[in-house]
Amino acid sequence: MKEPHFDEADQASKQAPKTAEASSTNAIQEETLGNTALNQQNTPPLLLDAQGLSRYFDQHCAVQNLDLSLHKGEVLGLLGPNGAGKSTTLQMLTGNLAPSTGQIQINGVDLLDNPREAKQHLGYLPEQPPVYRDMRVDEYLHYCARLHHLSGKKATLAVDNAKQHCGLTEVGTRLIGLLSKGYQQRVGIAQAILHQPDVVVLDEPTVGLDPIQIREIRHLIRELGNHHSVILSTHILPEVQAVCDRVQLIHQGQTVFNDRLQDLAERHAQPVLNIRFSKAMDLIADLKKDISTARQLKNIGIQRIVPISPQEYAFHHAVGEAIVPKLMTFAVANQWAVSAMIPQIATLEQIFMDLVHNEQEAAADDNTTDAGHDHNEINNENEIENLLLAQPDNKINVNLGKPHE
Repeated sequence: MKEPHFDEADQASKQAPKTAEASSTNAIQEETLGNTALNQQNTPPLLLDAQGLSRYFDQHCAVQNLDLSLHKGEVLGLLGPNGAGKSTTLQMLTGNLAPSTGQIQINGVDLLDNPREAKQHLGYLPEQPPVYRDMRVDEYLHYCARLHHLSGKKATLAVDNAKQHCGLTEVGTRLIGLLSKGYQQRVGIAQAILHQPDVVVLDEPTVGLDPIQIREIRHLIRELGNHHSVILSTHILPEVQAVCDRVQLIHQGQTVFNDRLQDLAERHAQPVLNIRFSKAMDLIADLKKDISTARQLKNIGIQRIVPISPQEYAFHHAVGEAIVPKLMTFAVANQWAVSAMIPQIATLEQIFMDLVHNEQEAAADDNTTDAGHDHNEINNENEIENLLLAQPDNKINVNLGKPHE
């Protein structure tokens, strides 16, 4: 029996699907590699990379397992309350304090292994400007230039550029000690950028300045972001909003948040709706008397009600809950005379306080155990009394807990 004969056309038709499949796979791989390369091209270079930084003073841990990064052209706000570990972190990043654990690279150079080379890429203004009050501005800046191994025309050019960037052109011959505090701070910033470093670190640069000086220094910091990458340490929230691209919030030596400011606002949108009534009413007393109404509110997603005034109450609800239509229906059914429903918009200060408060609560939870009773559940009328909780501002609220499944 002869074996079946396949001509070239038949063989080509059988091979075509495999060839097409291979071509498609190659195309997908090439597209993926191309997108990866494009993303790498669009991502600014990493100029500062700190991993796992910790610093102990005897038994006290000032900074614990902190990661921090800074890309080219970025202004990063290192935000935290006094005593959060900001200055300790900056001292480690600038090579003035060795970390107990962790590593730091400045423009690819290991700060601990090659400190002299790494510091060539750094400019630093500590909280107390390192200026000599009995020296003139030009004299001091030329002295700083020599410390950076600049001399002759290079030193003169560097001093002139720093003075121009910092608005010091007209005060070069004046004694630093006779300048205003705002101008002394400008001199401190000028010495930090004199050698054109890749990374400029500023520790609380506006502390003690008047409002006009603060505005001028903030404008200067924003301008620095066009030529350098900047780390700004501060506990002043409006300062972060005014000049920073990204914020890293630290509390008790640990990172609480690290992202862009707009993402911070979006991620911590307030799940609160303020309802204003056309006349004064005692909603808290009404809910205490009517357990069924309280239960209905709970079941549509209301978790807590806080009085703002006799005519306005804040309704806290689950995150992502489309609460407005439900509350409108509920208000009509219960004949509430509602004049306005206004979503609360969180300020950066509120978000900051919430983040810190949440960290403190989490730490407290680690050291305590729950007795096992769910205080957020309404089981009977008597339990309403237990759901009246005092707020930090001494306002009373009804805590309705989570809706039933």
